[in-house]
Amino acid sequence: MGILDQIEVPEGAFVLPYTLPVGRLFLIRHGETEGNALRIVQHPDIPLSPRGVTQAERLARRLAREGVVRIVSSDFARAVSTAEHLQRATGAPFSFEPLLQERNFGDLRGTPYAELGFDMFAPDYAPPNGETWPLFHARVDQAWVRVQELAAATAGSLAVVTHGLVCRSLAARHLILADGEAVPERWENTSLTIVDWPAPWRVRLLNCVAHLEGLDAAPRADSGAV
Repeated sequence: MGILDQIEVPEGAFVLPYTLPVGRLFLIRHGETEGNALRIVQHPDIPLSPRGVTQAERLARRLAREGVVRIVSSDFARAVSTAEHLQRATGAPFSFEPLLQERNFGDLRGTPYAELGFDMFAPDYAPPNGETWPLFHARVDQAWVRVQELAAATAGSLAVVTHGLVCRSLAARHLILADGEAVPERWENTSLTIVDWPAPWRVRLLNCVAHLEGLDAAPRADSGAV
């Protein structure tokens, strides 16, 4: 007997269908890199640091029995390595989606934040040979369409491994946060955000790093965002 079968409904009343979440989306930022720790605008091929590998291993253990049946990842090295740890722990098939790449800062890549002399995250700043905020958000919108397609075709939980600014764009523009919660400015390395699907894509857990509790050599609070 379903939930609606147990409720007395006045004759002629219109009842909206009751639906429960049919799956979960695990939104994940990649593990730490030396570029994060040193606050350098990163190139795509920067790998995880030893600390980042440990973070990815801990995340994988956390999700090993959470029903992950598909993984999709940015094709940047730091995201791929994070996703590979998750794939080994879950056995889930793994694919790349370039639309999930971090914002392209063009000619700024490889530059320490301290040498910039300006705020590269300013709303109107256009990095040379890179993406403006509007272009970046438009790409993230396309990525979100692709994620929804994958989620609809997945009988279980979908893990999405991406980058901090992508997580922030999705949370600000496509996800429904709990009352009283704000979109984080900073997304922690290997942070886990759990979203119920289908729409309206409500967040049940936001930017959580409980799996990193007790990890030695905590990262600097101002470590690089991208």
